[in-house]
Amino acid sequence: MSLEKQNEGTDPAPCRALTEHRYEKLTWEDINDAVEHGQVCVIPCGAVEQHGPHLPLDVDMVCPTGIAAGAGRLIPGSMLVLPTVSYGYTAHVMDFPGTVNVHYETFIRQVLDITKSLAYHGFKKILLLNGHGSNMPNLDLVARRTNLETDAECILTAWWNLLTVDKTFLPRWRESRFPGGCAHACELETSLYLYLDSGNVREDRIHSGDIAFNLEDDPFNWVDLFASGPATLVSWTSSYSETGVLGDAELATAEKGREVYEEAVRQLARCITWFKDRPPDRRRDLHRRKPTRPMPWNQSGESGE
Repeated sequence: MSLEKQNEGTDPAPCRALTEHRYEKLTWEDINDAVEHGQVCVIPCGAVEQHGPHLPLDVDMVCPTGIAAGAGRLIPGSMLVLPTVSYGYTAHVMDFPGTVNVHYETFIRQVLDITKSLAYHGFKKILLLNGHGSNMPNLDLVARRTNLETDAECILTAWWNLLTVDKTFLPRWRESRFPGGCAHACELETSLYLYLDSGNVREDRIHSGDIAFNLEDDPFNWVDLFASGPATLVSWTSSYSETGVLGDAELATAEKGREVYEEAVRQLARCITWFKDRPPDRRRDLHRRKPTRPMPWNQSGESGE
């Protein structure tokens, strides 16, 4: 019997890329389908870092990975979630045992290599979903360089920033003091981790902690996860915290974590939907005369000289 006869009357195989949000579970043929459908690639980025006596070292991985997976299950045809970048820039926390630091240049190059690989394969939209505060300036540079050095578009957000889209969410959710109640291993991170992986929380060791310089009531030097002073000094974590807990961890509950998870997933899905269908920005060269030299950097981002 011919192949045509064998396939006669059968439905075509479903497109796996439209139902499977996990990038690493696709084949190279599935990836071609994902590119054709214009799916957005989401890269969770975290760190291995201390989170006080009550939370494990993987908080900054578990939180963005869980939220990305939740959005992926919600809109699988619009996004793919890549394996998490698990090591980040944590030099300031090395006084606390267990923290693993990656040099900022190594971190930037690794994530940029990932975005450039995706762009090479034809993906045009990439979102970096961060879970570690000190990754932010480095990932901002990755996003900017991706936009300038490839034909893809790349945006960056931290999972906690998704909670600010609906202006009514945080005011009704947050009970901790501002500033400082939500900063690190705090009301927010502890609540979300209690929801995502409660079995690994040392609940008998949950205690709130202060950020020493926040207590000085200095108008310039203060910090919170959602804002910071106009001239905040970023130094060794051990210089302003004895336990590594920065905020009101004792206010955390698993129910609060569920609310945070659902809100972050909802807003990430909205962001992906907006980004996927947004027309790309178009560059305009405004030189009267065409430049006679190449750009002062090459594709590796290094100086052209």
